[in-house]
Order: sequence, then structure tokens, then C-alpha cells
Amino acid sequence: MKKIVLCGGGTAGHIYPALAVAEKLKGYDIHYFGGNGMEKEILKNFPNITFHEIPTVKFERKLTLKNFLIPIKLLRSIRQTKEELKKVDPSIIFSKGGFVSVPVAMAGKKLSIPVISHESDLSFGLANKIILHSCDVMCTTFPETSAKNKKCVCTGQPIRSQVFEGKSLRLGHNPNKPTVLVLGGSLGAKFLNNLTFENLDALTEKYNIIHICGKNNFQKIVHEDYFLTPYATNIQDFFATADIVISRAGSGVINELLALAKPMLLVPLSKNCSRGDQIENAKLFQKKGYALMLEEEECNLLKLQQSLENLCKNKEKIQKNMKKTAKNNAVEQIINLIEKHEKK
Repeated sequence: MKKIVLCGGGTAGHIYPALAVAEKLKGYDIHYFGGNGMEKEILKNFPNITFHEIPTVKFERKLTLKNFLIPIKLLRSIRQTKEELKKVDPSIIFSKGGFVSVPVAMAGKKLSIPVISHESDLSFGLANKIILHSCDVMCTTFPETSAKNKKCVCTGQPIRSQVFEGKSLRLGHNPNKPTVLVLGGSLGAKFLNNLTFENLDALTEKYNIIHICGKNNFQKIVHEDYFLTPYATNIQDFFATADIVISRAGSGVINELLALAKPMLLVPLSKNCSRGDQIENAKLFQKKGYALMLEEEECNLLKLQQSLENLCKNKEKIQKNMKKTAKNNAVEQIINLIEKHEKK
């Protein structure tokens, strides 16, 4: 049987798109290379995929002495990953980006194993800028990204079939109020959490609030028309329950919401904490009429209430814009590329 190595980790946005590809692969022995993070826990639920823990090197964007050790650590990681790849002997590697994927892609190139990678955001992350030199094809979510390099092909964002199978939850909420889902990604979002916690009374006057806050931000709060959970393994059910969503602007989640035609209020991670990729994603979605956007610096209760009101008022128009988007068949396109480039 042919073997394939998948890699990517650190956040759910790197892991679940790779698993979306894995669930549709046929005729492959599937191996997953990742670090000692969220991917290790998630892969425990996939007995058909063999997990290999590899040493990883995280790139620090701020000036720190740790960065001087990166070349040494990376060389060590590439060497150990190379030995693990020799044992598996895959015919191809699919990388979902992120720092976890860098040593896998670089080791794969040294062993002449074809590498297909995927960039979710509108602009390349640092890891995929490095991986671009090692991969055969870089798939992109957005056509604007694929125009930047001849190696790039726009496939769209791979989405798990599970996302489309959600069932509305019965949470005892007021049926006469719209339901707003607040989420900040798999690790939570402190800014969105505090914004919600501090304004619960005002928000629940008009809305049912479902709040996924992240495991590290959970606190016990009992409030009428408010449901709080640290993490949702059944995220599809929460999507199905929500009328509108307040979210960060990571490409993974916003493309899932686009596929489900869920109007969004996007509050992207600020440039103080990121390279600005979420701001770019949010601006693009607002321009296309899929979402409204508030930057952290301008986000207060009044503007939050106005944005939610506008989303509810224009819900049908926004959903109409979303449904004009071509059907997402990214997984099929990526699998076609895998079969085309795999080592025979």
C-alpha cells in the first residue's frame, strides 16, 4: 500500500484541514508527523492514522536570544525527521504549514519525496515562505495568493465533511432571540473572551449567547440565555445552532462559516500580536460581503451592538453573497495533486 505523510500542528487551523484531506484519501497508509501539542491529542481519536512525534522549532517574531539557537535546533530537527521519514518511506508529503511542518518539508526534499503544501491565509506565513522552496506545489485558499508564485495553485480551503453534518443544540435559550456564537479559535482569544464576559448583561438583552472560550480561559458563569464551554469537539453542532458568529479571522474557521453561509462579525488578531494575516483575511471577507469587521482598537460595546444589529438586519443579503461562492471542492483538488505528484 502507498504511504503518505501529513504534517501540521500548533493550532486546530493547521490540523483539521489536513484531516479533511485524510478522510477522503483511499488506498494510502496514512502517517502524521507532529509535535507534542494539540495535534498529538487530536490524533489519538484517529486510530487509522499513525502519529509520529518529531522535534519542532518555533520561530519567535520578537527579538530574543532564543532566535540565535533556531538554526542549530532546526538542523537537528531536520536530521531526526529525515531518519523517521526513511523508516516510513512515503510516496508523498502533504504539509498544512505552521512551524511543525518546516523540518518535514525540508527533510522530504533532501530525500527526494514530493511535497504538496497548503497556505490558508491571504498572505504567506513565515513557515510557508520557507516551505515554498522545498515543496513541489503550494495550494492556496485564495486566488489572490496563488497569483504570487508559479508554484501556487488555488484549491480553496479543505473542509471536513463533519462540518456540514451539524444538528442544532437545545440549550434552553429564548426562541425569540437570535443566537450568537462567540469563538476565538482552538486556543481561545483573551480579547473576545473579556469583551463577552464584561458585557453579558447588555448582550443577552437581545441575543442568546453561546461562548467557546478556550480551555485556558474557562470560568464558571451562570447567566440567563448564556452558554459557556471551554472547547467543542462537536463544533458542527454549535455552528448549526448559531444565527450569526463573532470570531477571530483565521482562514480555517472563516472558510467553514462561509461554506455554511453563517454571517460573521470578525475581530482579527491585532498587529501587536501577529503579522497581520487575520486583518487581511477579515478585510477581504468584508469586501466580498461575507462579514463585518471590527479591529480590536475600535471594538467597544456600542460598536459591537451596532455590528450585531447590522448583521441580523442584513442576514439574508449576506447569505446570498456567500452562496454565490463556488462550491468548495478543495479536498478533491488536493487529492488529485497528491496522486499526480506522488513518487511512483
